[in-house]
Amino acid sequence: MGQPKKKAASPAAQYFAEVLRLLRTAKGLSQNELGDVMGYSGAAVSAVETCAKPATDEFIGAAEKALGAGGLVSAAAKYLRLERYPAHFQGFVQLEQEALSVSSYCVMLIDGLLQTPEYARALYDHAVPPLDPEEVEQHVSARMERKALFDRRPVCMIHVILEESALRRLIGGPEVMRAQYEYLIACAARPNVTLQVMPAARAGHACLAGPMKLIETPEQLPLVYLEGQGNSVLVSDRDEVGVLNRRYAMIRSQALGPDESLSFIEQLAGEL
Repeated sequence: MGQPKKKAASPAAQYFAEVLRLLRTAKGLSQNELGDVMGYSGAAVSAVETCAKPATDEFIGAAEKALGAGGLVSAAAKYLRLERYPAHFQGFVQLEQEALSVSSYCVMLIDGLLQTPEYARALYDHAVPPLDPEEVEQHVSARMERKALFDRRPVCMIHVILEESALRRLIGGPEVMRAQYEYLIACAARPNVTLQVMPAARAGHACLAGPMKLIETPEQLPLVYLEGQGNSVLVSDRDEVGVLNRRYAMIRSQALGPDESLSFIEQLAGEL
């Protein structure tokens, strides 16, 4: 049986590698010499220039400083960072990080913004097809980077409604879930984060059709992101967005209030 084919580097990674090589040669530096200045090995520089390894944020920052690139190298960071996410999710991440507000209704799993690294990592244990450990760590790291939204200025208002089923699914086992419950409680203590639980006992509500994410852009344009099974749709039609916004407004009133929701999560944590 032959070895599995190595995934081709993305166009952005290939472009960054070429720019790095051109800037390095323009400075008259070998890979080893640039590595010495950056605090990396020559092999590490070679791995990025040949697209054998992706450039980390730390590598990009060191290369920018070592080459005096005037922002040309560091400008690549946000584009390379996007490629750590699945292709169907990259457009949403850009919108999310700039949004005035983000509201989510989650059915199967806890929202990615609110996941601990251990919870996120455990999710990838069930990926089909399986991912290798390096891919898993790249995905987990990318997911954690989204949390910059919590502390961004101007402030982004974040509202999440979690189905009880998402909270009761013991992803990673009891210890991982106990830490996840504690993290949810800590997130809800932030002034720009509101967390609500939709109890299973509330059999009927306005969003039985499935999960969704609502975004308000810096231009105050409302959008809705729908995702499932590796596919996604960004809804911008005014009438469709209006209907989905009204559904979300309805389930906010149907879910447990924020204080009740925190008590519910604390109770779940106590059961483990």
